Amino acid sequence: MQKIVILASAAALVVLTGCEKAEAPAPTPAKTTMTDVPVETVPTETPADEDPATAPHRFASWAGKWTGVEGMYVTIATAAPGKYKLDMQSDLDTKGTYEGSDSEHGIKFKRGGEELSLRRGSGDETGLKYLAGKTECLIVKNGEGYCRD
Repeated sequence: MQKIVILASAAALVVLTGCEKAEAPAPTPAKTTMTDVPVETVPTETPADEDPATAPHRFASWAGKWTGVEGMYVTIATAAPGKYKLDMQSDLDTKGTYEGSDSEHGIKFKRGGEELSLRRGSGDETGLKYLAGKTECLIVKNGEGYCRD
């Protein structure tokens, strides 16, 4: 009698679990013998359903628009975990969107076949007179930098 109650309880649990999520198949109980209690396997949820906006990004605080000289800018948006979308006007002739990713000191990206990186710095470190004295800046290379006002 006790085995019947245990099996009935396990069956009810399986039915209720199956109703909880319509898109997931109901878990299959393991095979039992007369002396075994059924064992249920429950599928685990994967982090593939994470929202990119809330996923981990080392430099998430850099998201937004940064301004350079003569209309140059970079707009940083978070994408998949550890990834970024860079919308950039880097000189008068070069405007594009680039995929970036976390690196040790900044956001690395590829532009025109060249491996580059956005790193934290000051306006003085950019080498650009217009950005001199600014403290919250990102530098790509000497002569190319972007700051927040």
